[in-house]
Amino acid sequence: MAVPRPGAAAPVSLARDLREQSDALLEQLVEDIRRSQKYRNISADLVRRIGRAELEKRSSPKEAVKTTKGKLHQVAGAYLAGGMHYPEWLVQLRAARESGDAHQWQSTCARVMACHASTRERLPILERFYAETLAGLPPIGSVLDVACGLNPLSIPWMPLSEGATYCACDAYADMVAFVGEYLTLVPIAGQAHMVDVIGAPPRQPADVALVLKTIPCLEQVDPDAGARLLEALGASHILVSYPVHSLGGRGKGMAANYERQLRDRVAGRAWRVVRFEFPTELAFLISK
Repeated sequence: MAVPRPGAAAPVSLARDLREQSDALLEQLVEDIRRSQKYRNISADLVRRIGRAELEKRSSPKEAVKTTKGKLHQVAGAYLAGGMHYPEWLVQLRAARESGDAHQWQSTCARVMACHASTRERLPILERFYAETLAGLPPIGSVLDVACGLNPLSIPWMPLSEGATYCACDAYADMVAFVGEYLTLVPIAGQAHMVDVIGAPPRQPADVALVLKTIPCLEQVDPDAGARLLEALGASHILVSYPVHSLGGRGKGMAANYERQLRDRVAGRAWRVVRFEFPTELAFLISK
C-alpha cells in the first residue's frame, strides 16, 4: 500500500478552502443584489451566472456587485422603466375580459404593454407584426415565448389555432406570476415559468418560438448565448427580432449590424430564413 507523502493533502485542502471562499463570496453577492427592490425578483441563477464571472475579473467584491448590476440592467432592467403594477393590471384585465367587449379587451392589453419598453415599441406595428411574420405557416397550435416580458398580452393579435398552448418564460418571478394569471384569462392552455435562458435554454417542442428583441440582451452576458439558444430551441419555426433603435433613440447602422449577426449565427445550417422589416423592429422567421 502506498504511503502518502507528508503534506500531500495540503494542495487539495487549500483548493477546497479557496473554492469554499469563492462560493461564499458569490452567494453574498447574490444576496446583496437581490436585496435591492429592482432585482429582488430576478432569477438567482442569472445573478449567480453573471456574478461569478464578475468576481473573477474584479479586484473587490464591491466592484463585482456594481458591475453585475450593470449587466443585469443591460439584460433586463433597462426595459422596466416605470413601476410594474401587477395587481392593478390584473383587476383591469379581468374587468375587460368579463365585459365581453373585444375592443376594450385589446385596448386594456395594449395599455399594460405600454409599461414595458420592448412591447411599447411594438404597439404601433402590432396589427401588422404577427399577421405578416406568421402568415403562411401551418396552423399554430403551440407557442414558446422566450424571455417574454409582457409580450403574452399580444395573444389577442396572434393567429393561433383553437385550443392552442402557450408557454412563456422570463427571468423575473413577479412578471412570470403576472403572466401566469393573465394566461388564465385567454382561451388557450397557458403556463409561465422563471428560467435563466442563458444557462438553461428551454427545449420543449413548439410550432413557433418567439425570441423577440432578446438575443442582443443575452449576448451582453455571453456572446455565444444567441447561437446556443437558436440551436437548442425545439420549435419548428423561430421568430427572432431585433430593435432598429436603441432605448435612447439611436439607430444608425443597428439593423444592418443585427442582420449580419443573425446571418452569421445560422450560416451552414439547413434553415430557411425570411426577413421582415418594420419601422421599429427587424424580424426573421427561421424555419428549421
